[in-house]
Amino acid sequence: MVLDDLKLEAVGVSKRLKLGNGSARIDDAPPKEEVEEATKKLLERLDDLQNAFYADGRHALLLVLQGRDASGKDGLIRKVVGAFNPMGVRITSFGVPSEEESSHDYLWRIHRAAPPRQMIGVWNRSHYEDVLVVRVKEQVPPRVWRKRFEQINDFEKMLSRNNVTIRKCFLHVSHAEQHERLHSRLENPKKNWKFRLGDLEDREKWDAYTDAYRDVLTRCSTKHAPWYVVPSDDNAIRNYLVARMLVETLESLKLKYPVMDGSVRAAAEAAQW
Repeated sequence: MVLDDLKLEAVGVSKRLKLGNGSARIDDAPPKEEVEEATKKLLERLDDLQNAFYADGRHALLLVLQGRDASGKDGLIRKVVGAFNPMGVRITSFGVPSEEESSHDYLWRIHRAAPPRQMIGVWNRSHYEDVLVVRVKEQVPPRVWRKRFEQINDFEKMLSRNNVTIRKCFLHVSHAEQHERLHSRLENPKKNWKFRLGDLEDREKWDAYTDAYRDVLTRCSTKHAPWYVVPSDDNAIRNYLVARMLVETLESLKLKYPVMDGSVRAAAEAAQW
């Protein structure tokens, strides 16, 4: 595979979406050095595009990251989102709802975190936990979570119509690779504090989560808020694919720098420097 062919495609509405171990990697990918060099250039481009994005002022960008434990969400944020000026980025991690959050509808805390115009919002997990975790762990009955697909689509459409550009990435890691990463985390004193018994419990429900993710990806990938399945067994490939998608997304907005006010320019030129 040549590098130009290595790009993400939005998930289509299909009940045949493959989420097997094979789709978590790209076997014929270009050499790692080539991928990392290309990623470096993409990250430099992202920095330039963010400047124009902020100055343009018409848009907000929302990047939603979902994935199993150890799929690389934190690493992606460090390596790719880290290319942006942090003053223009808001990162939100959604954990177990607080008592106050639980007293509202499930989208209440989500909407509050939506980025304003000029800002890039990054969600580490999201409202999709409310059709994933609650389903697999049977925290709410099917008649409740099944209605949420349409509600989520309507919510995202509303954001899109208010100038929030949405991109959603499922970081897809294989069963074997997750095992290696969890084992490595357990043996590393700098990382094992993050290990949870819930990681093992969720791993035992691998097939149930696969079914749940398949529904999420096919039922909630829309023109205004597409889902992308990101092969994530290889970190370099993962970073390149998401960086390229973000560059293409920002370039599609046809960003423009504001024209300097004529009176300000005239005053500046007339001033004694």
